[in-house]
Amino acid sequence: MKKYLITLVMVLPLIGISQQEKKFGIKFHGFVKTDIFYDSRQTVDAREGHFLLYPKDEDLDDLGADINAASKFNILSIQTRLKGVITGPDIWGAKTSGLIEGAFFGNIKTDINGFRLRHAFVKLSWPKTELLAGQFWHPMFVTGCFPGTVSFNTGAPFEPFARNPQVRFTKKFGKVNLIATALEQVDFVSTGPHGARRTYLINSMPELNLRLEYKSEKFYTGLGGNFKRLKPTLSISTYTNNDNITLKANDYVSGMSFYGFVKIAPKPVTVKLYGVYGQMMYSMTMLGGYAVSGADSIPVSGNYAYSSFNYTPINTMSFWFDFNTNGKKLKVGLFAGYTKNLGTSDKKYLFPDGAGQTYARGANIAYAYRIAPRLIYNTGKFRIAPELEYTVAAYATKDSKIDEYGIITDPKEIGNFRVLLGVYYFF
Repeated sequence: MKKYLITLVMVLPLIGISQQEKKFGIKFHGFVKTDIFYDSRQTVDAREGHFLLYPKDEDLDDLGADINAASKFNILSIQTRLKGVITGPDIWGAKTSGLIEGAFFGNIKTDINGFRLRHAFVKLSWPKTELLAGQFWHPMFVTGCFPGTVSFNTGAPFEPFARNPQVRFTKKFGKVNLIATALEQVDFVSTGPHGARRTYLINSMPELNLRLEYKSEKFYTGLGGNFKRLKPTLSISTYTNNDNITLKANDYVSGMSFYGFVKIAPKPVTVKLYGVYGQMMYSMTMLGGYAVSGADSIPVSGNYAYSSFNYTPINTMSFWFDFNTNGKKLKVGLFAGYTKNLGTSDKKYLFPDGAGQTYARGANIAYAYRIAPRLIYNTGKFRIAPELEYTVAAYATKDSKIDEYGIITDPKEIGNFRVLLGVYYFF
């Protein structure tokens, strides 16, 4: 009798549940990761050095010694990640799915160890069409062709790196896909007169991206274009003749970017190549941004006040190469990247005091490059992965020449050597 009662208790909660409701489910995946790393000098980075971009410029003391030529060491587990893959019943003839993923990277420096959203989207998939709505990788971060580095920077600032709220439409023509995306910003944002914030894009229009790609079992290639328009400010405030003047701003700044990639994956090795010519790439965790190229003024109280500004994008070029063997237990890999500051499209405007307004990352860097060999060893769910990373940034010095487009000649190379060990446990 006891056996039948137990069976009845187990079955009762299922009574009344429709077949459609039974199709809903979620499976959790992720990993625990600890990074142990040493840098030979101070670096430009995020979260206490965990997300490394490039070495800091020299900062000389009164005796000429470089303050930033000081090594550092850290151990962090903030990349630990939890992902929920959601399935459900078909809708409108489409298979439905969803994904929620977070990590303990935090949203700002003081929020380190805080749980933050990485991805959250719903996807409808028809035989030849797919619609995704939610937060996911920026389409310039190609999920089928990105660097396999151990470092969390995943090749930045040579590889576009951003996650964005978006609506993405994919049309399939056999092995060819056409992908159109409209997106906004939330964590990875543009910069401007009011610092780094997402309102510059929100007050303008969605960023637009179009990509055409071909994909087979061992070969993947594609090219795309990206359009971004920002509104740097809603108003302009100036001070003239002891008067504070505030005027509505009507100016925008626009930029186009073009990118292409190739992935070749024969059985023993995988080779990846990626190149981008970009404008206003700050929000992609790369070098670049924009600058003031002109200013208009109007007479006020016997003097002149600025009434509008014109802006010009900063152009950058970047490419990277990644190689790895495809062994199940042991993989050997190498990443190499290069990026260059190509200057502004129009001449930078100099205000009467001689100062120029530039809103960018690395405007004082002529070029940067990185070489990073790695070794990945897997056994079951456990992985240990050492990586060596040498990154160089060529900075303008007091003896360098910087022209009216922001092009730097005779820079000085500053290098950082990172030793990294990643320890993973997957589930």
